[in-house]
Parts: sequence; structure tokens; C-alpha cells
Amino acid sequence: MTTLKTRDILALGFMTFALFLGAGNIIFPPMVGMAAGENQFGASVGFLLTGVGLPLLGVVALARVGGGLDNLTSPIGRIAGLVLAVAIYLTIGPLFATPRTATVSFEMGLAPFVGNTPGMLLAFTITYFVAVALLSLFPGKLMDNVGKIITPVLILALVVLGGAAFLAPAGGYSISTEGYGSQTAAFAEGFLQGYQTMDALASLIFGIVIVNAIKDAGVKDGKLHTRYCIYAGVIAATCLGLVYVSLIYLGATSSNLAPNATTGVQILTSFVQHTFGPAGLWLLAIVIMLACLTTGIGLITACSAFFCTLTGISYRVMVIGLSIFSAVVANMGLAQLIAVSVPVLVGLYPLAIALIALSLLHRWNHAPRVYIPVMAVALVFGLFDAAKAAKLDMLVPGWLDSLPGAALGMGWVLPVVAMLVIAGVADFMLGSKQGTAVKHA
Repeated sequence: MTTLKTRDILALGFMTFALFLGAGNIIFPPMVGMAAGENQFGASVGFLLTGVGLPLLGVVALARVGGGLDNLTSPIGRIAGLVLAVAIYLTIGPLFATPRTATVSFEMGLAPFVGNTPGMLLAFTITYFVAVALLSLFPGKLMDNVGKIITPVLILALVVLGGAAFLAPAGGYSISTEGYGSQTAAFAEGFLQGYQTMDALASLIFGIVIVNAIKDAGVKDGKLHTRYCIYAGVIAATCLGLVYVSLIYLGATSSNLAPNATTGVQILTSFVQHTFGPAGLWLLAIVIMLACLTTGIGLITACSAFFCTLTGISYRVMVIGLSIFSAVVANMGLAQLIAVSVPVLVGLYPLAIALIALSLLHRWNHAPRVYIPVMAVALVFGLFDAAKAAKLDMLVPGWLDSLPGAALGMGWVLPVVAMLVIAGVADFMLGSKQGTAVKHA
């Protein structure tokens, strides 16, 4: 029986880390830190829950069902599962996350040297997605190309950047802004900002990439697939957690360098120039380019595999098509992509969290009668939150604001948990009655 050696497990974990560490993972933590200031501890805990905890649980959930999102959504029915899967793949793929890997690479990696102009952005996105497509055409080599070659270089650069944040902070803690006025408020804001990384959604599509990498290494035992996926998830979560904590701390102690910063790009650029001089821009460029490139490869690979199976179009044609489409969308610019993606993410996250939670709980007597009502409630409240995020308040009932956590954007939690309890109890009781009837028969 083929098994993975320790170095192969580490390579798999590093590959998984590199898949997750992309655009949002770099640009959002410094902003959270600057806004939280002296309350950065609470913000860090909240951010880690959604930015690290949820992705890890997503990887574990998918590992248990073989890595496919279709297996995870099967209890809600084929059509509903397909609609949810398509929505997640499009959001985390060509509509938002994949183009964002290119725009962040450009604005943080190249623009400081060549200028931020539409023409340069166009030239860069073409070059970037040609490289992504070429590396995505050979998914069987992902663990070797990403886990054993690219990621070690990325980790070394991150160690230098993160170490500098703690060993040579630019200043003291900034003053907490509105919304981060206490550790509790900072926790809630950090929790919501963790959504922006898109990693909980990414975990639902990267599962199949991780499983396929294990299979390509010659491992055929399904139980080993699950075990190695969990190992990879833990390694990736540990690395992500260290990156987030260091970047949040960096932001919390760098307000004097970029007092009017509106994005993490400006904070990081100011810090590396202050700490390392002109060479700092090269360090930041290496971190951003490699982080975004590996995530872009993972997203194109996962989306191409999914839509290839769904449409019957060949994998290679799908890789090229999605790369071209993503390049076009990327030329909208970073600020526009973030603004458009927020309502979509806010709407999808309750569904994703509910789906992960349902899959990790004990086996139900009849899964659909628990999954369907819980997911339906998550959908309704997710749509309300999306409308609110899109400033369409006229579509949002006023009573929603009275729900616990509504002011923090988490009003959906209580209704979903309540429906989970009701559906779970009903499933238990109906299962017991059916068991008794069978025994008497």
C-alpha cells in the first residue's frame, strides 16, 4: 500500500497553504490591525475564526466525503446542490477571487516600479494569466511545483516580513476606530472581515484539488485520503494563522506610516519601505506575486475540473477559457472588485458555514430533512444580509435589526441554529418511531 512520507505530507500541507494564501489574505489583515489598534487581540481572534478555523473545518468536511462539493451538497438535492456549487465556484473563481489575485499582484508587486496605469494592468494580467494557465494545465504536478518549489520561497519571504513586524515595529498601537472600540466589538469586526479572505468558500472547492494531489502521488486508500487531507489542513491553518497574526500586528503598529491608508496595500508598502528601504518593495513584490500566483493556479485548476465535469468541455479548453475571462474581469481594478464582491460574499457565507457545520455533526437518520430546512433558513437570511450590504435596505424587513448579533452582521446565526435544533430533534424523533415500527413488524 502506497503512503506519503513525512516530506511529502509537508509538501502537501505547504501546497494547501499556498492555495489559500492569496490576495485577501495579504491585503485585509493590515487594515484590520490598523482599525483595531490596541484592541487588535480581539480582532485577531475573530479574524482567525473565519479566516483559519472555517477553512480548516471545510477541508475536514470535504475530506470525509471524498473531496467533492457535490457529495457535500447531496442531502439538499441534485438541483439545489448544483445551483449552490455553481454559485460558489463562480464567486471564488472567475467572477471575483481569481481576477483579484491578478489585480493585487499588480498593484502591490509591479505598480510601485512601473506605475499604476490601465495599460500596464492590461499587459500584466495577460502575462499573469498565461503563467497561471500553463501551470494549471498539469494538475498532477501541483504538489511538486507548488508544494516543493514555490511555497518554500514564499514562506522564507513571509518569515522575513512577519519577523520584521514583531522585531522592528514601526510604532505603538494606533487608536481604535469606530466599530473596534472594545475587544468584543473588535472581535465581531474581525470575524466579519475574515469573510473577505473567501477562504471558507475556497475550502469547499480546494478539497478536490488536495484529494487529487494525494491520488496523483499514488495513494489509493480512501481512509488515507481523509487522513492526509486533515494533516494538510492543519499545516495550512497553522501557517495561515501565523501570517494573519503578524500582518494584523503590523497594521496595528504602522498607523504613523500610513495615517490615511484606505487599503492594506498602502500600509504594507509604507512598512517595507520604512523597514527595509527600497529593497523592501522587492521583498513585498516577491511575497505578493508568489502568494497570488499559487492561489490563482489552485482556483483555475479547481474551477476547470468542476466545469469540465459539468459541461463536458475538455479540461484544457476550460483552463484557457477561464484564464481569459478572469483576465478581462481583472481589468475592472481592485477597488471595484472588492466593492462588488462584498454583497455576494455576505450572502453566501451563511450557506457555506451552515453546510460545513451540518456535515461535521453526527450522521442524521434522514439527512435531507435536516439539511433542507437549515439551508433554506441560511439562504433567506443570507439574501437579506446581501441586500443590506448592497445598500438595498428597502428589501430588508425592519425586525431583522432586533435579532441578536444583527448590528454586527451576524443576525442569521440564531435563526439557523434554532432551525438546526428543531430539525435535529424532529429527525431524531421520526428516526426513533421508524426504528420502533420496523422492530414491531
